[in-house]
Amino acid sequence: MEKTKPLHKSRVETRQLATMAMLVALAYVVTAVTRFPLMASAEFLKYDPKDVVLLIGAYLYGPLAGAGMSVAACFIEMVTVSEAGVYGFIMNVVASLAFICPAALLYRRRRTMGGAVTGLALGVASMAAVMVLWNYIITPLYQGWPREQVAAMLLPVFLPFNLIKGVLNAALTLVLYQPITNALRRSHLLPALPDGSVRRSYRMSALLLGLFLLITGVLVVLVLTGTI
Repeated sequence: MEKTKPLHKSRVETRQLATMAMLVALAYVVTAVTRFPLMASAEFLKYDPKDVVLLIGAYLYGPLAGAGMSVAACFIEMVTVSEAGVYGFIMNVVASLAFICPAALLYRRRRTMGGAVTGLALGVASMAAVMVLWNYIITPLYQGWPREQVAAMLLPVFLPFNLIKGVLNAALTLVLYQPITNALRRSHLLPALPDGSVRRSYRMSALLLGLFLLITGVLVVLVLTGTI
């Protein structure tokens, strides 16, 4: 006789898929409306905060789910707003996975403020290092530049771009994680916490650290774009 899933488990899985789909849609929306260059010297390198949304999904459902959401969000971006085609899709997927997966893996093992911060730092470092290699491989193909020209840009352009992008994403994750998860719980897309609340000291520490990193990152961007 064919086994059937318990009704409760089926509802949980449906709710999880609905939440993941909503997060992918939100990641696409923020990509479509917030893309902007971080550096005046490389305006073709544009920042958007979709990885913040995707990382929150990975924190909730694990790194494998975060990877799936990343591929889906990057594919939708490729067929709608991206100007870089398949090459852009590859670069977006690699960058998202390099940032999201290490952070989510570490946070899955250590669900503490220290674990979250360490995971975010690991994600930033991972993305910056990985994208140096992938920019060297892929950028000459879709930009049509000599590889020597791209190699000369790795440390002064691509590395700082990805470091700044990572710090901004880490800061926004710390600031937005609690509001987004609270909104999902109020919508009954996430189960309520056992005690009905999050420790105030934890929430405030994450908010203050996130705001500090966010302000620092914004100031760096303003300097690099020549605004100040």
